[in-house]
Amino acid sequence: MFDGIRPAVAGRTRLLTPDLRGFGGGPPLASVGAAAPDLTVFADDVLADLDAAGIERAVVGGVSMGGYIALNLLRRHPDRVAGLVLADTRGGADDDAARERRRAAADRADRGDIAAGPDAIAPLVADTASGLLRADLAAIAGAVPAATIAWGQRAMAARPDSTAALAAATTASMALSGAPLASASSTSELCNVKNRRPARSQAWPISPPREVNVW
Repeated sequence: MFDGIRPAVAGRTRLLTPDLRGFGGGPPLASVGAAAPDLTVFADDVLADLDAAGIERAVVGGVSMGGYIALNLLRRHPDRVAGLVLADTRGGADDDAARERRRAAADRADRGDIAAGPDAIAPLVADTASGLLRADLAAIAGAVPAATIAWGQRAMAARPDSTAALAAATTASMALSGAPLASASSTSELCNVKNRRPARSQAWPISPPREVNVW
């Protein structure tokens, strides 16, 4: 997902993009065992990658579920977080309706009932997204096993609220949103936590986010 920005970032800093358990080249999700799904598993894997790379503090970023993982790190290991990049994600926990939707999606994935191809990412991208971007994202989504989707949905449904940790954080943070509706409102929520007004930026040459907020 982040290969497109790697050349631009490589000349300025070190970029780590770990494959989480059950995704891409990451270890199998079965290694977690029978414990209840919890995003802390992923956050601890990221922390282990930082330790292995000899990185004491890092700017941690994530898109959607990746943002929840970044906030998990902030809650539990604020000393390791030098900054945050939160893209199309939220600081709050799911409400009852959202948790039920995630659990229903997990149950469908257990039965092998998962969207494929362009349908898998249609709700997640803006109408203005290019065909190439849609194809790339569909390929990434299509490679995720059904068991990983089910586990991830249940883990996201169980995540706690991170707004207090975000409000207390003194590190530099950036919130981005792409699609104009749900993700933009989520970015506004993040800005409200930090007592900042959402701002707009058009200084992005390719597939620009609709909002860029820095505090």
